[in-house]
Amino acid sequence: MPKQIHRRHFLQSAALGAAAAPSWAAATPKRPNFVVIFLDDSGFADFHPFGNPSYPTPNAVKLAGEGCRFTNFHVPQAICSASRSALMSGCYPGRTKVFGAHGPRARGLDPSFATLGNVMQSAGYKTAVFGKWHVGDQPDTRPPARGFDESCGLMYSNDMWEYHPQHPENYAKYPLQFWENGKVIIERVTPADQTTLTTRYTEHAVDFIRRHKESPFFLYVPHSMPHVPLFCSDRFKGKSGAGLYGDVMMEIDWSVGEIMKALKEAGVEENTLVLFTSDNGPWTSYGNHAGKTPYREAKGTSFDGGTRSACTVRYPGKVKAGISSTRYWSSVDVLPTFAKLAGASLPANPIDGRDVWPLISGKPGARNPHEYYPFSNGPNFEGVVSADGRWKLHLPHNYRVLVKAGNDGAAGEYRQEKIGLSLFDMEKDPFETTNVLDQYPKVAARLQKIAERHKQQFFAPIALGNRGFR
Repeated sequence: MPKQIHRRHFLQSAALGAAAAPSWAAATPKRPNFVVIFLDDSGFADFHPFGNPSYPTPNAVKLAGEGCRFTNFHVPQAICSASRSALMSGCYPGRTKVFGAHGPRARGLDPSFATLGNVMQSAGYKTAVFGKWHVGDQPDTRPPARGFDESCGLMYSNDMWEYHPQHPENYAKYPLQFWENGKVIIERVTPADQTTLTTRYTEHAVDFIRRHKESPFFLYVPHSMPHVPLFCSDRFKGKSGAGLYGDVMMEIDWSVGEIMKALKEAGVEENTLVLFTSDNGPWTSYGNHAGKTPYREAKGTSFDGGTRSACTVRYPGKVKAGISSTRYWSSVDVLPTFAKLAGASLPANPIDGRDVWPLISGKPGARNPHEYYPFSNGPNFEGVVSADGRWKLHLPHNYRVLVKAGNDGAAGEYRQEKIGLSLFDMEKDPFETTNVLDQYPKVAARLQKIAERHKQQFFAPIALGNRGFR
């Protein structure tokens, strides 16, 4: 379908949704609010109680105690723009052709694909994004044009600037800028400005909650940290006793606490779903400036160290508190799940996510509505996982392995390796160590057929216009 038709259909859908909002409000006067806190390159084990870091994270612990910890939550591609685009659109990277990490002025997610902001806005929600966008840096792909009433932050990663330690020349033409509501308010972000990012995002989030407590809202807080280069405010510098990375994580934990406190003071915490997770696994090349994961490899690979992110969902009375779940689901499922809870219409464009509320809410006997989940790296399709999360099939592909970690902000060294056709029993072997292809030929054959079908639909032939690599 031509892109202009996609746009027209979505605008028609949005208009209908907005017109219908009063009747929805009358039928369900307490539609839930939604808060998504999305970290950048945080490792699975960076917060208690998912891991046991040496620094305290009391607000993450409190959030987990009041919600459900999901230990099998995944993103379809473990790189910034691809991951964020999947969350915002409910679509796999193979559909949107948003791969890797996009640089300044990149097109990003084409407007023919609706965002979560569009969907919630069309249902009468107030919407805001405060943080790192990284889903497009052109007038019609920045937040004000993509369904967000309010916005502030960076349009791409905080290392894409003139101070880049290896490649400053790549970004000299486009200085890193700080935007607010469609206007640049800091023309050239400095190291001093970076120390204020987490605080700025948090203050905007708190203010937004206070001003919109009487109407349903969707608040998206995609932090720039702990992506390198690491920065934190003076109040947290040296506080962790675990180096700069620990300081940064403690400031993010503080931010979680401030947002939760604002919800409580506004009287809306009982009617707000909060989702706290990361865009992908840690960028381990940066050593003591990177997070940790117990799983194989890390960011930039399709092993679970890259795609599996710690995730907490809190929704009092709807999600059982203080428990942990191994049920498998994905960031592409967030859009349709939130839409169902909000009474919002799905966009006219095709999406890949499904409503997984029965899984999130812990409904007895609930099954994942997907047949499988695909995973990719850049424009390369690399395999599939069964919807229950047990079986993971890697197609033959190259991947990077860390040889030597960097230190204090310097990158380390990788080497390239190759994995052949491999089947892993993730229930017994979550670290992807033992290929059981020969022991389970029927399972492998079934997943190979699924993978071939997915490849033909999404990757053959492939459009290369939105490539990005980190």
